[in-house]
Amino acid sequence: MQSGVYLSLSIYFITMFAIGIYAYFATKRDVTGFMLGGRNLSPEVTALSAGASDMSGWMLLGLPGAMYVSGLSSAWIAVGLTAGAYLNYLLVAPRLRVFTELLDDAVTIPEYFERRFNDKSHLIRILSSVVIIIFFAIYTTSGVVAGGKLFESSFGLNYELGLFITAGVVVAYSAFGGFLAVSTTDFVQGCIMFVALILVPIVTLNQIGSVAQTERYLIELSPAMLTLGGGSLLGILSAASWGLGYFGQPHIIVRFMAIRSAREIKVARRIGMSWMIISLTGAIAVGLIGAAYIKSIGGDLYDPETIFIFLSNTLFDPLVSGFLLAAILAAIMSTISSQLLVTSCSLTEDIYRTFLRKKAKDTELVLIGRLCIVIVALAAIFLAHNRDNSILSLVSNAWAGFGAAFGPVVLISLFWGRMTKQGALAGILVGASAVLLWIYSDFTINDQTPSDYLYEIVPGFFAGVIAIVCASLMTKPEQGTTNTFNNMRDAMYQRLR
Repeated sequence: MQSGVYLSLSIYFITMFAIGIYAYFATKRDVTGFMLGGRNLSPEVTALSAGASDMSGWMLLGLPGAMYVSGLSSAWIAVGLTAGAYLNYLLVAPRLRVFTELLDDAVTIPEYFERRFNDKSHLIRILSSVVIIIFFAIYTTSGVVAGGKLFESSFGLNYELGLFITAGVVVAYSAFGGFLAVSTTDFVQGCIMFVALILVPIVTLNQIGSVAQTERYLIELSPAMLTLGGGSLLGILSAASWGLGYFGQPHIIVRFMAIRSAREIKVARRIGMSWMIISLTGAIAVGLIGAAYIKSIGGDLYDPETIFIFLSNTLFDPLVSGFLLAAILAAIMSTISSQLLVTSCSLTEDIYRTFLRKKAKDTELVLIGRLCIVIVALAAIFLAHNRDNSILSLVSNAWAGFGAAFGPVVLISLFWGRMTKQGALAGILVGASAVLLWIYSDFTINDQTPSDYLYEIVPGFFAGVIAIVCASLMTKPEQGTTNTFNNMRDAMYQRLR
């Protein structure tokens, strides 16, 4: 019976490796080729790779698990994410694509910050790189944890072995094919996730019998399961505020830097938002309908985050079940690969090249980039050894960290020519520090932490905005940066005509 599952997964793994080999031969052997695919992504690949790398294992495991436990009140996360993704395409994508190219072909976010503010001290670059390394260590760990749980619950394999299999496959095609391999595999993985999130809730609903019967089972569990306003006002605000994080996620906005043309971002936006809305709706349905199905059979689920896995193994033929499990791997691997590559690029360009080997050749830098992918993956495996880690919790912490540290800086730097490097430094420091203090503070209210009341991205993001504005108004821009900003803005308008 397991042979069908193994066949589907084998086809999936072979496909990923094949794409890695193709990308290796199709990519130029230079830094821009390895790190940005030569800025030649089609809008289709841009859209689905951004979506797949964004959603990760939390969309098939974390979000359905939250819906399984809390009902529709957790759907505010999806509402906030949809709004944030749309604004990201609208406000950040076209400007970042043009600005990074005009700033002497900046290929990383820290490099963009340094050149945007003419920071010869490299302080912004160092600080940004440290933030990327710290928060991506947490973020990548969430994906590896999801992979370990998948292999443990579906195949009875040792959790630690699952960690190595998940990370090993990703490292193989990412290190080999670079950005083009990561983006192309993300596109394929996005298609697999899309089909799976439509198929599973429909089949499960058919198994229950009807929508009305599903509603009855959910109401028996709790009347709040079908109530959008089931939580407190602060709880709803916290869930919806996930959308604030989009402006500062390096593994997502780097896709905007790599698209063929700023004009094609509108096409990418339409494709990406359609994919996202349908996929998130499917994930919500998996959690709700899955809860009703468990109720209908009088069962119990030890780990709510495995509801998608349980339905895939229970209701489908082994061959189809293998495809559905591949969808989970697709969600996990698409994000891990993007995070590994962005972290590797930052270590290579922003640390190694800037401070250790300023005259290093492209072939040397590409080799260092590949080695960094392996090193970061091993660090993530080490951090993932605690199998009790919640996928949604790990993702939420890293998402808030990036959203607060980089989001205000990216957004304001693209629209306000008066912003200074001191403002950027203050925004990164204050935003990241506010998130860490909010998470790890010993302060409690009625024996609950601040994060239990309000998602840490809210105070972090707005503290970052205030810090940027105040510090920028108190200091003067570096000579020529305001004129450079105006010229880049004018060039963007010209390219979008």
